This record gives sequence, structure tokens and C-alpha cells, in this order.
Amino acid sequence: MLVELRINNCLIFNEPVAMSLKADMRNKKFSANVHHIKQYHIVKAAGIFGQNNAGKTSLIKCLRGIKAIFLNKKSPLIPNLFTDNSIYALGVTFLSNERQYTYDFKYDAHMREFIFEHFREITVDEHGNAKEITWLKKDSIKSEYDCIDAAATQTMRDISNDNIVCYLINTEKFPHLAEMKQHLQKFANKILILDMNNIPIEHTIHLLKNQNNLHEKIVNFVKNADLYLDDLIFLDANKIHMESTQEGGQPAEDVLALKEKLIDKIRLTSVYRKLPVPTLFFDSTGTKKITALASYIIEALQNGNILVIDELDSSLHFRLTRSIIALFNNELNDTAQLLFSAHDINLIDCKHLFRKDQIWFVHKDMTQVYLYSLASYTAKDGFRNDSDILEKYKQGLMGAVPEPDLISSLLEIKRPSAKKSGAK
Repeated sequence: MLVELRINNCLIFNEPVAMSLKADMRNKKFSANVHHIKQYHIVKAAGIFGQNNAGKTSLIKCLRGIKAIFLNKKSPLIPNLFTDNSIYALGVTFLSNERQYTYDFKYDAHMREFIFEHFREITVDEHGNAKEITWLKKDSIKSEYDCIDAAATQTMRDISNDNIVCYLINTEKFPHLAEMKQHLQKFANKILILDMNNIPIEHTIHLLKNQNNLHEKIVNFVKNADLYLDDLIFLDANKIHMESTQEGGQPAEDVLALKEKLIDKIRLTSVYRKLPVPTLFFDSTGTKKITALASYIIEALQNGNILVIDELDSSLHFRLTRSIIALFNNELNDTAQLLFSAHDINLIDCKHLFRKDQIWFVHKDMTQVYLYSLASYTAKDGFRNDSDILEKYKQGLMGAVPEPDLISSLLEIKRPSAKKSGAK
């Protein structure tokens, strides 16, 4: 479970930012929206709002990069383009086996080296007092090395910096480093990251084709989404109805990039009024997306995954988007998390859907990008529990609102040219 994400000098972020999912338990509203795990209180869902090109997607890309590094894969991340600093820093705090860990690292993109790592366990007693225990610290610039497995300290001095320590050392010899590696991998494998404009529907196809224990739950989810479907099935190849709704036998759109064989795409079938029709050819963009999304939502809720969705509201009715969020906020969800970006400001609802500490904003000006929570606005700022948050956002009182000047483009289009006006 994600507790906090930290970013510095990476992608669009040129200054340190942090997104905390810790719940402020002084706020008693919507307690069901919070995971209560021993002395830890973590929100079940969090939404990120803001203008286009402000950093919402970059935030999710940073989490994707962290996942890749934790799984010993190549990360696509780069330092901020508008600085001369080639070093970016990332960090996460997370829960694993009901214990809290934090891991920070720095990567020099010019040297292609991990120049700093710090892994700690954070214990909190019943009085809320926190204590940090360093498991590993490596600072190759300052030549500082420390490991809870004392015998590994010297080994750390002798290895290269082209990967994080747990993939450069034989961790079988060092029990704490082996456990650290397991925690990082477990956390990374729990993260599922989706882009609503390119959801791989083959995951839903795979689960329906194999008739596993999630099959019925996925079908029921799609049917319960109020899409007028009677059923969602995976037909035998000899029962395929090959008609298309578009001239030339092509699907109406190609929103979802699919890797399965064409026959598998066509075998995924929606049933309307007892008539089976290929989903690929017949269903709307939104229906295709909810069908693709269904398997990830069901798996996240069942397996306690961290589901991260960029532009959750894309092509979905606002009530359906709210219902998906409500699934994760529900008291029956005791393990899963949802982190999403969106533009639909109707989701900024603290009366029926969210706590203030579940809503985050990204704002960009000419100098830097800012990441902040609605919880940072208090009654002293005029933001009370009964305030109309949506109206305040529309008024620009919290920033993160675009100020387009598209009328200038129209004026430019319609302005008479110098030649037409007789100018030489």
C-alpha cells in the first residue's frame, strides 16, 4: 500500500514535491474511506486534478519508473529538461506485511549511476511516536556506506553503481538485504498502471477465456455498469458472428491497441437483447474501455493491488466514474488502493465522495510545478466542511485551473490580411 510518493528534478518537476496518502484522523468525516491498519491510517483513493500539461501524467510516469527499477527493469525517466542538473531523486513510503518502509534513491542520468540509496523501516508506537531504523544507506558521492547486515557494508564499497544494491549483491548471504529486496518487489508487483486512452483489453480476454474464478465477477461488473448488456461472453470460434457495424468490415474505432490474435478479439462478445455481437465491432468507446478496465478493478479489489489510472474519466459517464471510486472507498474494501488523474471537476465532491486529504491538485506556472492537497486549505482560508469546494475551484481559488485565450486564435483567423486590406 502506497503511503507517500516523492519526486525531485524528474520529468516536469524541477523542485521537490511529495504526495502523501496518510489520512488526517483529526478529520472524522468518511472514516470508511481510510484503511486502518494497526497504527497506520491510509486513504483508499486519491484523485489528482489540474490543467492540461501541468504534471498529472508525469506524476504517474514517475511511479511507473519506480516500479520498473524495483523489478530490475529499465526505467524511462529523465531529469528535468530545464535544469543543468543530471541527477533526479525519487522515493516512496509504503506498507508491506503491516510494516512501514521508506526507500529513496538518486540517479545520475549523465553517469548512468545510482549514486544514493536509503532504505529504512519506520515503526510507530501506540502514542504515534515514530522511530526510523536504517537497513541500508549508500552515498557514493560522500563515500558513506552502512548496512544492517554489517558484513555487506564492505561489499557495497566494491560494487558498481549501475543498479540498485539489492540487484548487485548476492542477497542470499545477507538476510536483511534479501528481505528488503522482497519488500521492494512485492510493492512493485502490487502496482497496476493504466492509461484510459490505451487500456490493454487482452487482460480481460485472458480471464474470460480461461474461465478462472474471476470470470463471473468480471462479467457481473460489466453488466452492473448499466451498459444495457445482457451478458459478456467469449464465444467458441465456430460461433462467431462476423458482421460489422461499419462499411468495409472494419471496427468503428481503434481506441484500444490489442496484442491478441484477431480471432480472440472477435470472440469477445457482448449480448444485447439475446443477440451476440463482437465487442470490437459493435460497442462504443466507453463500453470497450469499461470492459477492458473491469478485469483490473476486480483483481485490484480482490488481491489488494494499487490501481493507478491516468484520465479515469475519459469516455466514461460521470456517474460510472464516481461509482468506480466509491468501490474503493467502500468499507468492504480492506486492502486495495486507487490513484487516478482526471479533468471532471464534478469529482471534487467533499459532501458525498471524498475527504479533503483525498483530493490533490497540480499547478504549473512559468517557474515550477506545484503539488498540493485540498487538506492544506483550512477554515482559516475559508474552506469549511460545509463549503462548496467545487464552486471555489471554478473561481480559481485553489489554482490548478487553465486560463485559455482561444479567442485570440479566432481573431487571428478572421483578421483581414495586409494584402486584402490594401496595405503594401
